[in-house]
Amino acid sequence: MGLFDFAKDMGKKLFGKNDDPAAKIKESIEAANPGITNLGVAFNDGVVSLSGKANSAVAVEKAVLMAGNVQGVTDVKIDRLDAPAPTPEVQYYTIVSGDSLSKIAKKFYSNAMDYPKLVDANLEVIKNADLIYPGQKIRIPPKSWQV
Repeated sequence: MGLFDFAKDMGKKLFGKNDDPAAKIKESIEAANPGITNLGVAFNDGVVSLSGKANSAVAVEKAVLMAGNVQGVTDVKIDRLDAPAPTPEVQYYTIVSGDSLSKIAKKFYSNAMDYPKLVDANLEVIKNADLIYPGQKIRIPPKSWQV
């Protein structure tokens, strides 16, 4: 892994002009508790750097998406994050206008009714299956992944 890019003007509004972006992003990731200990978050000119120790590749993927789907973030680096090797079958998808989770499930799984896999794999960034937005990046787990 390394650097992931995101849409700067899209995402959850997490911090304001007088807030410390790194502290707000760290607080948000820790609240969801994806499985990272000693989490460190740095923010510089739209780039978030994550450090710490992850208990799984999925924990890293979730932390990256939580940090990246924040308004004002353009990239997420995980160079200092001690973690198991990433799951090669996992893909990432950036939502475009007109998408729905069922359309995305149809595209990747050939079955629109498999959309709960997408919701379950992205609980940290999808709070409501009907509320996704263009520019949002999500994980696409392998077809064999069970909900």
